[in-house]
Amino acid sequence: MKSKKLTTLAFAAMLAFQAIGQERKAPSYPLITHNPNFSIWSNTDQLNTSTTTHWTGADHSLLGLINVDGNVYRFLGKEEANYKTIVPSSEEHAYTVKYTEAKPNGEWTAATYAAADWKSGEAPIGDSKDSKTKWRSNDIWVRRAFNISNPAGINELFLKMNHDDNIEVYLNGKKVYEKTGWTNTFQYFPINKSQLKAGQNVIAIHLANSAGGRYLDFGLVDRQKDNGAKIQLAKQKEVEVTATQTIYNFSCGKVDLKLTFTSPLLMNDLGLLARPVSYITYNVQSNDSKTHAVKVFLSASSDIAVYRPAQEVTAKKYNTSKLSILKTGTVEQPILQKGADDMRIDWGYFYVAAPKSNDVQQFVSNASNAADAFRNNTYNYNVSKGKKLALNTVTSMGTVGKTPVERFVTLAYDEIYSIQYFKKNLRPWWNTSGKETIEGQITDAVNEYKSVMQKCENFNKAVYADALQSGGKEYAHLCILGYRQSIAAHTLVKSPEREILWLSKENNSGGFINTVDVTYPSAPLYLIYNPSLLQGMLNGIFYFSESGKYPHPWAAHDLGTYPLANGQTYGEPMPVEESGNMIILTAAITKAQGNADYAKKHWKTLTTWVDYLTKEGLDPKTQLCTDDFAGHLARNANLSVKAIVGIACYAQMAETLGYTETASKYRAIAESMVPKWMEMADAGDHYALTFDNKNTWSQKYNLVWDKVLSLNLFPQKIYDMETKYYLTKQNKFGIPLDSRKAYTKNDWILWTATFAPTQKEFEALVAPVYRHAIETESRVPLNDFYDSNTGIRDNFKARSVVGGFYMKLFADKLKAK
Repeated sequence: MKSKKLTTLAFAAMLAFQAIGQERKAPSYPLITHNPNFSIWSNTDQLNTSTTTHWTGADHSLLGLINVDGNVYRFLGKEEANYKTIVPSSEEHAYTVKYTEAKPNGEWTAATYAAADWKSGEAPIGDSKDSKTKWRSNDIWVRRAFNISNPAGINELFLKMNHDDNIEVYLNGKKVYEKTGWTNTFQYFPINKSQLKAGQNVIAIHLANSAGGRYLDFGLVDRQKDNGAKIQLAKQKEVEVTATQTIYNFSCGKVDLKLTFTSPLLMNDLGLLARPVSYITYNVQSNDSKTHAVKVFLSASSDIAVYRPAQEVTAKKYNTSKLSILKTGTVEQPILQKGADDMRIDWGYFYVAAPKSNDVQQFVSNASNAADAFRNNTYNYNVSKGKKLALNTVTSMGTVGKTPVERFVTLAYDEIYSIQYFKKNLRPWWNTSGKETIEGQITDAVNEYKSVMQKCENFNKAVYADALQSGGKEYAHLCILGYRQSIAAHTLVKSPEREILWLSKENNSGGFINTVDVTYPSAPLYLIYNPSLLQGMLNGIFYFSESGKYPHPWAAHDLGTYPLANGQTYGEPMPVEESGNMIILTAAITKAQGNADYAKKHWKTLTTWVDYLTKEGLDPKTQLCTDDFAGHLARNANLSVKAIVGIACYAQMAETLGYTETASKYRAIAESMVPKWMEMADAGDHYALTFDNKNTWSQKYNLVWDKVLSLNLFPQKIYDMETKYYLTKQNKFGIPLDSRKAYTKNDWILWTATFAPTQKEFEALVAPVYRHAIETESRVPLNDFYDSNTGIRDNFKARSVVGGFYMKLFADKLKAK
């Protein structure tokens, strides 16, 4: 979970936002959100000024056009540029380079440099599994020679580059690109084509690793001219983000378009929650009191079903009795053959479907032809195999006047198998039996359209009203932003033991599956809306220990690397952290459900873990905690709080189960630790980060459970003193995590705010977090780890931990019981 600081600022997006004057609602807008594989976002405030992406940043293009009386407007996404390869990257064709890991002498960037003693290796270069040439040092110098016959014939020259980390690129001795940081996917950077010459040319690169992984792959491409007529931009008037929907309003010439993306993630209905189908709804009406001929076009990229854009796909159009359907997936279909963080699914199939009754026409084309086909009313394409295909759906709205006309299309994904769980491949929840079909799921979605929309609208209103009452307007907005993001970082499956598994992917921080210290901050959302889902986040960890596969007296950190849950892959344990987390969350389930049945089922394991905390928890030795990006720490006061609270939680569950003697024993242990903690952590006007350094401080977010679960361990003066001190440490975008650096975690701030003595102090702590969500220059699905002064993310995005925003609401709901 190493962090790399981003230094590239999104000034263009900021300027566009200021010029348009529309209030920003989110750093990135959720469009299609189901699980880590099927997750599409818009990273600009204007829906039609950028290509939609997967949460990792890779293009997952959705393009939307509307024809009004022959005038065409773009309302969704952006047409992808069409590039022609000049010098191939490794995904297109194998190539070799010269390289050295020792700093070269002389003019190593020059075209004439000999590089006689450099090694030869095949690209890509790096330390990942797919790297053909392994590189594990801090620096590498690379040279690649290639021939160009006619540079003058190039339209626009671009460097196609995927690198990790800091890079300098030279073309024939002249620097053409430089960046501090890294790319997650191939990106394109313009180069003056005059730097090329007929005959042999040389690209020379210096790449430096600062932290984390290493990677290099590159080539040159020519961006082709756009031969089609320019499309007008629809004017976006408003965007609204709710728990389950993102709603845009546009003016498209003489009609208005209301565009709604709905992912019906309602946790009280696991069948609906797990159904991998989202809706895109068009609602069109005249704005000039006249009637107009209107049709709407959606083009969805086959890249939604690939890991790398160079992968070949098949596609087809077919029908059922009720549906018109487009389908695409890779030729290769490598089901569950790999696990990684920066990964897109390349098995299973992506679908675009619409009811036949909606008067739709569907066709598959190359992506470069899609928009022109709609403009020119030429739908006679039938591409069945290739790369970067477009699944196109034209929906006739008929003659539109004052009365709104509504139509919808559905997007769906069938993973076939979702998770490998201790070497057994598990089907998605909706097809546990293996007898269901995706066509059946889409048909159900279409048949239930009106009722699902009504359920979503009712839920949207209810969750916002509850959060507003609990924490105010800014808090409610944060809760709404966290809802779909947190859920979509999970996948729902059933274990071979027939238990629910709600497995998270640790997005953008290692890619681990079912990480306990990611479950821990995420938990409040699920405790409110369906505690059985939180059980599904704990079941695999309990099984790992109880099966004997993890033979340690503490809880594991994770179950593997998503989607392969075959055993922990994180490099070391977090004994106090994870054991405390598991006990506390089991106690929270007990409170939420009003019984200790789940605790009783795992009592032997919980007892093993609590005895470890009793022995090692009060004054922890050097080890990692959930904030592992900050490094190892001994005598961590906040980690000690977790152990004390965990022991008291165990006692509380024992009391609920009627184990009176056990409850008294462990309650006494926890109570005896509190004054010792206070004495060791006391730093005058606050409590320290570590027991051995009183010139430090930290957020004691683990204290929140003492309040929320009514443990009543720590005296009120601790909460009063700590809150007062935190408010003196506020930066523009929140309180730092601790005294070591300016970075912070917004999930922990909201936990800290929850135990603030007054509503005024709560709102004061929350306000900068809201400000970060609205003003950050990091235009990604809401990141939880950022610099509290600049608001720029240090790392992490699209993570489930934003479910922790719901802690205050969970606390209030428990009080109301």
